[in-house]
Amino acid sequence: MGERTSYEPGVFCWVDLATTDPEGAKAFYSALLGWELEDLPADEAGTYTMASVNGLHVAALYPQPPDQADSGAPPSWMNYISVEDVEESAQRAQELGASVLAPPFDVAESGHQAVIADPQGAIFSLWQAKEHFGAGLVNDPGALAFNQLLTTDLDAARSFYGDLLDWRSESAGPDDMEFWLVYAGETMNGGMMNKPAEDPSPPNWLAYFTTGDLEASMERVSELGGTVVGGPRPGGPGRIVVAQDPQGAFFALYEGEVDP
Repeated sequence: MGERTSYEPGVFCWVDLATTDPEGAKAFYSALLGWELEDLPADEAGTYTMASVNGLHVAALYPQPPDQADSGAPPSWMNYISVEDVEESAQRAQELGASVLAPPFDVAESGHQAVIADPQGAIFSLWQAKEHFGAGLVNDPGALAFNQLLTTDLDAARSFYGDLLDWRSESAGPDDMEFWLVYAGETMNGGMMNKPAEDPSPPNWLAYFTTGDLEASMERVSELGGTVVGGPRPGGPGRIVVAQDPQGAFFALYEGEVDP
């Protein structure tokens, strides 16, 4: 099992979903990924629903904030990266050309967070842990497996994240596609590729969840009111599909070999 009790700086540590229909999203993901759900009070945010597999936290979801809904922002998954000092990292991101959408703030006793848009516009969060270090389980069915950047300037993105988080990147794409794996130290930490020209969505980070049976999961997505929008196709030592939940948030499913 991919159990975790902490995350090194620069490593993806958590994902959560801002959705227009929390009850619908809870029904969809619990049926698709086998999540156990627990609703927790979250002050002005209303309810923060923690998702677990075998008693270990894997992700969360919450109602989309009114300002996001009013601006027409679609439901989306947020990808969190662990850092030692969120104030310092947010300042460095800005120096490197990023926009700080939410300056560092406390999330109760859980940790410190800042929301960043990289120079091409992909949004992610920096996370300095206190009581909540992140996911207690990764790579197992129902848990996070991978985080992938779809960008409009791959070289600039590699430079930005390398300077900000000390990531190194290695070319791993087939001949017809430029794809880079990124590493935090020796930990394989995600991937980057240029967004296909026909893709109308803005640059974004895509969260992948593990499944033990890709075909069955694809059928289940459709049965539950979601949409398979791409795949199945090869992905590393396995296969992937990209899907949308019934509220419109994009995510991916991965079947194949995973790290312990």
